[in-house]
Formats: sequence, C-alpha cells, structure tokens
Amino acid sequence: MQVEIKLDPNCEQTRIVVVTAQVDEQIYDLVQQLSQQSPTILSGFRGEEAEILDPSQLLRVYASDGKVMAVTTGGEYLLKMRLYEVEKRLDKRNFVRISHSEIINLKHVKKFDLSYTGTICVCFLDGSTSYVSRRNVAKIKEVLGL
Repeated sequence: MQVEIKLDPNCEQTRIVVVTAQVDEQIYDLVQQLSQQSPTILSGFRGEEAEILDPSQLLRVYASDGKVMAVTTGGEYLLKMRLYEVEKRLDKRNFVRISHSEIINLKHVKKFDLSYTGTICVCFLDGSTSYVSRRNVAKIKEVLGL
C-alpha cells in the first residue's frame, strides 16, 4: 500500500481519498478506522474496582463462560464488553485474533510452536500458552510471513 501526503496551505479541511482497483478487507478496515472515532480506552474490573488498562500491557483477551477477560502483566480483569467490541478498540498492528474466543498481543509473544499438526501453539513471555484455532492458522502464518 502506498501512502501519499500532499501539503496545501489553502486547505481548510483535511480530506482523505482512497484510490484502489477493488475494495478488499484491508481497504474496508482502513476506511472503518478513518471514519470512526470510537474510544480506545479499555477499563477492567477486579472486584468492585474499575481500572484503566494500558493496551501495551495486555497479553491476551478471551471469552469464557459468557464473560470477557483481559490478561495483563499485572493480573486478570473482567471486561464489560463483547470480544468484538474490544477488538475494534485495539491496534490491529499489535493485536490479532487467534480463535473465535481469543485475541493476543504480538508484542508479548515469545514464540510460535509450529510442530503441532493443524494448529499453532503460542508461547507468551510470561510462560503461559495458547493455541491458534485451525480456522485462523492461515491468517497467523500470513502475519508471521510464513
């Protein structure tokens, strides 16, 4: 993708034009990001206390038993939103969905173990592990450049 910026001292309002042969997922995501001003703050609950979560400290976000949980370097928090809503608030360059119920932060991954047949084991810097669903293996390999 090429990015071009033109400076015009007479410009009163910023305008973005996307020139493409076809609208694919990448273009659609770009347009969504540019057109929405959704909040990027995540708040998590531990007991009765709510804390603002720093996305750079997130290891993974997962859904289990109807709840969405965020695992950070400081502990685990309950989120009061759906997984797809959390995904919209996270930076797509650092966070990737590895299954229907889990999103991981690539900055906290130590390695990807490809020795498992049909899936990939994700090993985090803190020693915990998770698994990529078969449905998402191709996407993860693309992200990794494999």
